[in-house]
Amino acid sequence: MNAFSRNSLILLLGLVLGVSLAIGQGVMAEKSASRSTGLPLETVRTLSEVFDKIKNNYVEDTDDKKLLDDAIRGMLSGLDPHSTYLDAKAFEELRVGTTGEFGGLGIVVGMEDGFVKVISPIDDTPAERAGVKAGDLIIRLDDTPVKGMSLDDAVKLMRGKPGTDILLTIVRKGEDKPLKIKITRDRIRVKSVKHKLLEPGFGYVRISQFQERTGSDLRKAISEMKKESGGELKGLVLDLRNNPGGLLDAAISVSDAFLNKGIIVSVKGRTQENKLSQSATPGDILNGAPMVVLVNEGSASASEIVAGALQDDKRAIIMGQKTFGKGSVQTVIPLGNKSALKLTTARYYTPSGRSIQAEGIEPDIELKHLKVSERGDNGFKPIKEADLTGHLENPKESKKEPAGTKALGKSTPKPKESKDHMELAKDDYALFEALNLLKGLYLLRDR
Repeated sequence: MNAFSRNSLILLLGLVLGVSLAIGQGVMAEKSASRSTGLPLETVRTLSEVFDKIKNNYVEDTDDKKLLDDAIRGMLSGLDPHSTYLDAKAFEELRVGTTGEFGGLGIVVGMEDGFVKVISPIDDTPAERAGVKAGDLIIRLDDTPVKGMSLDDAVKLMRGKPGTDILLTIVRKGEDKPLKIKITRDRIRVKSVKHKLLEPGFGYVRISQFQERTGSDLRKAISEMKKESGGELKGLVLDLRNNPGGLLDAAISVSDAFLNKGIIVSVKGRTQENKLSQSATPGDILNGAPMVVLVNEGSASASEIVAGALQDDKRAIIMGQKTFGKGSVQTVIPLGNKSALKLTTARYYTPSGRSIQAEGIEPDIELKHLKVSERGDNGFKPIKEADLTGHLENPKESKKEPAGTKALGKSTPKPKESKDHMELAKDDYALFEALNLLKGLYLLRDR
């Protein structure tokens, strides 16, 4: 590489790092840059030399812009799994994604040991319907091995025209051999908040991802369930399972909806602008009604902020499995050419000062991944006291109202479990347990 092109490269590096250099000053300019910024001179020379060798000796002609873009990507990928360079197209897709509509398979991924790791499949997407699970390691995309591939390159292979297929080869814990899962790409439209009444008075809200409208959509969902329940809810299950996170502001808004006071989250970075402590505002939309929050190993980032805040405040019982453990904050920094950096700028902390980076949220009540089924009738009727010969008769006049009926506002014994209740146990064991706990908390609260 001649002196001019080498100095041009050094000038470019200097501008990226906020250094103003003059072309034509040769080695003196390089030494000045090294002194003023702490740049290692030998490494800058090596970078210049590598650039020169690639341009002159690589088997195919290379584009200068692509080489420099790849150098930037390499610089960021060496920091942590979440920092990355976003070209103009990727930056636009990121902005669209936070509003709830984007293209792809419907999975949030990271890198682990050179393979693509599924952080979480997104609700009602091709990946979720095909059976992809949190924790899966993708080792092959169609016929292309993932090992040695950058995350950006892997994501580009997974993207494609809606209606086209891709074959994922997956390694899953507990499986003897890799799984092959065929997925048809589609346009992903994520509905952040879903809700329903599990039983009269007991609500359920599922947040699949934290987006711009999540806080307002949550409040709307609670309001609708209150109307269905005659004015108030007796309790709420907040489902954050397989929620990969999203916007920090949305997580704060959701937490604030249930808290009256105190810190929600603290963000601590190197600079003052990357430090934040956000507190709750007065007003609990449930008026203190009990809450159970469901989490699992696919609950990450913003989900962990919400779970940690409600756990530290003792506002909710956290139930499920230990969460993913992403306790870092990424800031999107736009650049002049319509590209951007997604850069890790801080760690976040729960109200008690816990950092959950690489640790996760430990649930108050741990649940295993179980499937339950109803026991069949074996033809034998269980023997009770009333079946024993000579048993004492019950004095009819001393019969008391069954325990718990007063608290539920009933004057008759509770009915047997409904068919829907049994189906819930079969379909979603964790939600079944959460509802049972919620009803118990409600009974205790009114005594």
